[in-house]
Amino acid sequence: MDRVTLAFLLAACAPGAFAASTADLSVSGAIVPSSCTPTLTNDGLIDHGKMTAKDLQATRPTLLAPAELRLEVHCDGETFFTLTTIDNRAGTSAINWRDHGLGLTPNDEKLGSVTFTLFDPVADENAVNVIVSRNGGSSWSASNYLGHEGLTSFAAIGSNTPMALKDLNARLRAFSIIVPANALTLIDEVPVDGQATLQLKYL
Repeated sequence: MDRVTLAFLLAACAPGAFAASTADLSVSGAIVPSSCTPTLTNDGLIDHGKMTAKDLQATRPTLLAPAELRLEVHCDGETFFTLTTIDNRAGTSAINWRDHGLGLTPNDEKLGSVTFTLFDPVADENAVNVIVSRNGGSSWSASNYLGHEGLTSFAAIGSNTPMALKDLNARLRAFSIIVPANALTLIDEVPVDGQATLQLKYL
C-alpha cells in the first residue's frame, strides 16, 4: 500500500486520547439539461486596417466605420442562457467605462473604446427581443447592449422575460472610437489592440 493510504488508516485507528481537528469539504456544481455553443463569423476578428494620424480628428474623437459579425448559438435543447463579455483590455477604455478598451500607446495613453451591440436576433426561426439585466438577473429591460457590465438574454416580442431557446442567430455590431489625435503620442506605429471574450452562462 502507498504511504498516503497508510497514513489515513493509522489516523483512523489512533486512540481517542488524541485531540481531533476537522475541516468541512463541499462539492458543488450544476447539471444543465443541455449545452450551448456560441460561434462568431470570421473567428471573431474585426480588422479596421491601417490608418494614419492624419485620418484621425485632431481635437475630437474619431468614430471608425462600424463592423459587423454574425453571432450564432446552438444548444442541444431549449435552454435559458445569458451572454456577457470579459474585457481583456480592462482599464484601457477611454470613452465609457461600460465599453471595451482598445489598448494603450507605448506612453500608456488610452487609444479609445469599442461598443458591442446585438441586432435582429432570431431564435428558433422567430424574431425575438434583446434584453439586458444590470443587477445580476433580478430585472430585465430591452437593450441592444452586449458587454461586461450586464447580462444579455432574449425574450419573446413584447416581453422582458428571458426565454429558453435552442438556436439563435443575430448581427453583432462593433462601434470603435479613437480619442483625439492631440491626446496621443503617434511617433511610431501603434496597434489598435482591443480584445474581449464572449461568455455564455446558463440561467
